[in-house]
Amino acid sequence: MDDQEAVRVREFAAGLGIPGLVDVHTHFMPARVLDKVWAYFDSAGPLTGTGWPITYRVEEERRLALLREFGVLRFTSMLYPHKPAMAAWLNAWAADFAARTPDCARTATFFPEEGVEAYVREAVEGGARVFKCHVQVGGFDPADPLLDPVWGLLAEAGLPVVTHCGSGPAPGKHTGPGPVGRVLARHPRLRLVVAHLGMPEYGDFLDLAVRYERVCLDTTMAFTDFCERRAPFPVAERSRLADLGDRVVLGSDFPNIPYPYLHQLRALERLDLGDDWLRRVCHDNGLALIG
Repeated sequence: MDDQEAVRVREFAAGLGIPGLVDVHTHFMPARVLDKVWAYFDSAGPLTGTGWPITYRVEEERRLALLREFGVLRFTSMLYPHKPAMAAWLNAWAADFAARTPDCARTATFFPEEGVEAYVREAVEGGARVFKCHVQVGGFDPADPLLDPVWGLLAEAGLPVVTHCGSGPAPGKHTGPGPVGRVLARHPRLRLVVAHLGMPEYGDFLDLAVRYERVCLDTTMAFTDFCERRAPFPVAERSRLADLGDRVVLGSDFPNIPYPYLHQLRALERLDLGDDWLRRVCHDNGLALIG
């Protein structure tokens, strides 16, 4: 880690005239779960298929300190189950984490299983501000009938659901715009946040954002050198990204990124979509989304 990186990140925000950053896609989770996630990345597992060094592999308190040194004003504790009987426990952990970490928006998650509507409702009524859904890791169809009341509840509550539904870094049985498109057809007011801009099906997910006015997209890992080598964003689609500037939000995947945090910001800057677009993406839109 670069000792001067925090200074440069803060300078980036100051240059835009914003008080700091709002990052809707950061990961905090129970230590034994995070250790398993890191071990997966270390092994170049089948979903990554490549070396993936964790840049910020440090203890939780140091990770929190780094975000604050970067001037990140608001962030999330994205966490997700890969099997049944796990989500409610993760939600309890996240509620406790948010209670002791006031700059973290209380985050919750779910899995298609008996009782899912009850524990999602409990999280909503308890103060959750954002949900995470990982279709790829969970290996489930987001249009599973068990989840229909959950999507309806979240649409009614107006809460954002950051959803890894694109087929990057490797396609899954239920990834791509089709399955989540069926969810949106049933719940058109759902505030779905497409993680990673829907990488690599960028255009298809931009289509969904055009069709459904509450769909947003997060920038997580998009445009970085690491991802442009594998799944480049089509240059022809940049104008549509600019047009949707009020529904694009900053995401980073901190701490599980194979490059410095600053690189994500520089990657957005070099799109040359203007300071107003950057201000909205890096601060205004995220603040409106997660408070």
